[in-house]
Order: sequence, then structure tokens, then C-alpha cells
Amino acid sequence: MPKDVDLSSREWCDLVFEGKNKDFGAYELRTSSTQRHNKAVLYTIIGAIIAVAAAISIAKFNEYLAERRLAEQAEQEEVLIDMGENEEPEEEQQERLEQPKPEVLPEEVLNTVKVTELRIVEDEKVKAEDEIKTQDELKETETAFGQKDNDKGTEDRNVTRTLKEEVVVEKKEPVKEVKEEVFRSVEQMPTFPGGDAALMKYLSSHIQYPTMAAENNVQGKVVVQFVVTKTGKVGEVKVVRSVDKDLDREAVRVCKSLPNFVPGRQNGQPVSVWYTLPVTFKLQGAN
Repeated sequence: MPKDVDLSSREWCDLVFEGKNKDFGAYELRTSSTQRHNKAVLYTIIGAIIAVAAAISIAKFNEYLAERRLAEQAEQEEVLIDMGENEEPEEEQQERLEQPKPEVLPEEVLNTVKVTELRIVEDEKVKAEDEIKTQDELKETETAFGQKDNDKGTEDRNVTRTLKEEVVVEKKEPVKEVKEEVFRSVEQMPTFPGGDAALMKYLSSHIQYPTMAAENNVQGKVVVQFVVTKTGKVGEVKVVRSVDKDLDREAVRVCKSLPNFVPGRQNGQPVSVWYTLPVTFKLQGAN
């Protein structure tokens, strides 16, 4: 076969299919194979170019986002530096300035009478203001004694003592305790471990019949209410229907000794619930 023969040319196809049925389909596939191959190569090249361009675009976009984040962080650091670490925000400065300063009462100056020291000196050296006050005058006055006279103060010694002892105390409002809500009825009421049968068994095995009540043949049903907290513990206990003070006291004691319940639930959350429990006291052999 000559090397310069073009196997994809129509002439070569005509030569190969000479004397054969060209309508069968193989002839058309043979003649159009070159066009299909060229299109496949072209599509492959275009796809490769698009993939490379997309990768480059994504890389540049990520680089742009990183640069933008760095720029924003730099701007925030500059703002913090401008404000200063020890500088108070404007709102806090305004609140501090508006706070009233505690009122401090002015201290009264105690009026004093100068007690002149007696010394023997020449007449020329005696000053006019150094008037000697007699002992009778000092006894009659309620003014305090000092090293000099002070006529612009108060005569009452208790005034200065009261002012000195007075201390400005800032009033603090008492913290109000938020009382936890106790429900009367919830979606899921508290239950005793093992059910009501286990609860009755616990009561019968732990109740100690009061001696005075037994001697006086006192019987009856004490109705007790207590709080089952959201942790299952028994909280506040009270008697809602009394029979006898000794029976009431024993019913409260037994209820306080109950083990933890399965707490009640409201909207899926454990809550505190009031639980009503009748405690029956009955003597053996009694009808």
C-alpha cells in the first residue's frame, strides 16, 4: 500500500466498497468517521480550556476573598488602637458623670474658749487679747476649752461629735428571690418508683402508729399534700385534711422520708408539682 494514500478520503472508501452494497450503513459510517473524530478532538480541547479557565478563576476569587478579610481585620485593629485600651466608652463615661455624688454634711466648727497659761512676765509683754478668764467663768460656760478663741463656731459640743460619727452609707436594694413555680397539674404527673402499689407498701412498712392515738382508738385518713421538686425530691409538706394532731404529725414525717420520685414534666421539661397523698391509719382488729 502506498504511504501517501489517505485512508479517510472518500476515494479510498469508494475503492474499498467497490462492488458492495453502499446502502447497508457501513459505507456511511466509514465516510463520516473522520468528521466524528475531528469533532471529538475539538470538544475535548474546548472542555480542557474551560476547566483550566474555571480553576484559574476560582483561585483568583479565593485570593481576592483572603485579601479582603485581611483588609477588614486591619481596619478593626486600627479602630481598637484609636480607642485605646484604657479609654472608657462614651456611654460608660456619661453614666459615671451622671451618678450623684454622696452628700457629705459640713462639719461644724466647735466654738472654743482660750485657756490662758499663767506665767510671770513683765507688764509691757502682756497682750490685750490674753485676757485671763476666772474659774467661775469657765465653769458657767458650756463652750469647749482650746488653745485659742473661735467665735464663729457652735456652742453645742454634741453637734461636732454627731457629724464626725456620721457615715454616708450607700443603700443597697435587697435582692428579690425568684420563687420557683409549683404546678397543680401537668402533662406528666410525678410517679413513685414501682407505682402506687410500691408507694402504699412503703407507707404501711414505715408508719409508726402514735401511742396516744392507739390508746384512744383514734383512726382515720389524713390527706397530705407535698411538693415533688423537679429533681424528684420531696419538698414542702402540709396537711389538707386533719384527723388528729398525732396522726397528722406521723403522716407528715412519713411523707418527708419518702425516696425520690420520678419528677413531673411539662412541655418535656421537669417541673415542681403538688402531689396529694391520703395516709390511712387503722388499728388491727378494728372494723
